[in-house]
Amino acid sequence: MYLTVKHLHMSLAFLSLAGFVLRGLLHLRHSPLVRRPFVRIAPHVVDTVLLLTGLWLAWFWRVHETLQPWLVAKLIALVCYILLGMVAFRFARSPGARAVVWVAAIGVFVYMLAVARTKLVLPVSP
Repeated sequence: MYLTVKHLHMSLAFLSLAGFVLRGLLHLRHSPLVRRPFVRIAPHVVDTVLLLTGLWLAWFWRVHETLQPWLVAKLIALVCYILLGMVAFRFARSPGARAVVWVAAIGVFVYMLAVARTKLVLPVSP
């Protein structure tokens, strides 16, 4: 069961990133596809299941008994990613600002992937 949930979580993480990149490209091209129901709803479904599988994995690892620094870093990065995504898709006024914030959000997501893989707050070596 653990490996199934772990692989589902990892697959959803990559699907979430791919969807975010695609939606960003659609927004930058002012495509009418961004208003389609599937494009608007699917990311929320994927991200909700991603979060639920992450919570299940945290419960399985008994993280609630000893909060791990890498998980705290990942949760803080998740909040930053959500906020940057909101700015990129809703609040950025110019295409340039939208692109910069969108790329920053992708960078935060990649950081979360690296933290998850290494279980280190700073997953890069000097």
